[in-house]
Amino acid sequence: MQNHRNGQSATYHLSGETLYLSDSFVIATVDEILRELFKELRKYPHPFLRINLDEIQRLDSAGVVILNSIRKEMQQKGVSVEIEGGSDSVQQILDTFTIEKSRPHKEQQRPYLLEWIGEGAYSLFAHSLKNFFFLMSDIFYWSVVDFFRRKTYRRGEFINQSVLIGVNAVPIVGAMAFLIGLVLALQSTAQLRQFGANRFLVDLVVIAMMREMGPLITAIIVAGRSGSAIASEVATMKITEELDGLTTMSLDPVRFVVIPKMYASIFTMPFLTILADILGIAGGMVIAFFYMDITPRAFLNRMEDVLYFRDIVTGLIKSLVFSTIIVVTGSYFGFRAARGAEEVGKVTTAAVVLAISLVIVADSILGLMFY
Repeated sequence: MQNHRNGQSATYHLSGETLYLSDSFVIATVDEILRELFKELRKYPHPFLRINLDEIQRLDSAGVVILNSIRKEMQQKGVSVEIEGGSDSVQQILDTFTIEKSRPHKEQQRPYLLEWIGEGAYSLFAHSLKNFFFLMSDIFYWSVVDFFRRKTYRRGEFINQSVLIGVNAVPIVGAMAFLIGLVLALQSTAQLRQFGANRFLVDLVVIAMMREMGPLITAIIVAGRSGSAIASEVATMKITEELDGLTTMSLDPVRFVVIPKMYASIFTMPFLTILADILGIAGGMVIAFFYMDITPRAFLNRMEDVLYFRDIVTGLIKSLVFSTIIVVTGSYFGFRAARGAEEVGKVTTAAVVLAISLVIVADSILGLMFY
């Protein structure tokens, strides 16, 4: 089909899955062929259409509009469209009027197993771990620097965060520690009674709570309670562009948001750990009295013999390491949040899972170091 006007013509030819456009596709020539062209394209039976521009001599904005209309018309029918060929002048016209050139239709291959593992490892070491250590270095730097610059503190924020992270966690930490000490002693009585080793129940409960269970249970509870709050708060601030506002005002978001939480966590975690140790031992003392006939006085006397100062120090050192892990992990995932409210839930869940995992790994490493 072609149209002649003023010595110019617009011609098209449909062969198989290829539509060949020829001659001049300009405003003076395209109007007469549009009806026949679109009528023929509506009957097009194939799932893919290639538009070839190699034989076009002239093209203007009207011709580009026609190409765009053909592409949209066919895509509404579920037909994939690819525009190919054309001289340099034709390509320049296409680029000038920003028509979207379709790419060849290719099936996306699923990556091989080794390729998938390699990409994951590269992303982990090149991006995730790098950003994690950069954030950790920023937090440690400002934690040390701000400790000697008291005039730069946010007034009242340390107390506020101490209440949120430490004081408000006292009921749940205390209740869980008491129950764990009680269950630990209860499960041990049956075995110790068989060997007449009743007094060693005190050794088991005291050492286990001081060295392991007290710091670990406290860290897990704080990671689930306060670590999730830190991640969700930072993520919400990023999504609502509050962090960008702080940067605009020449305020470092890490220094302004994270450092008060770090101070509060380091300050309150040892006290929560001591509370968990005391209540866990109290739970063991209850079981010792009712099931093993060990009086509270005998329990405390035995406790003086088996408890050493290094056991207390070990638990406190663990609590400081765990508190740092919780704040850094929650902050890291909060800063990673992308646009969208659903990201808050995702980063919060990821922060809690990783924080608890890192706490357990750190506990294992510290346990090997101190024993």
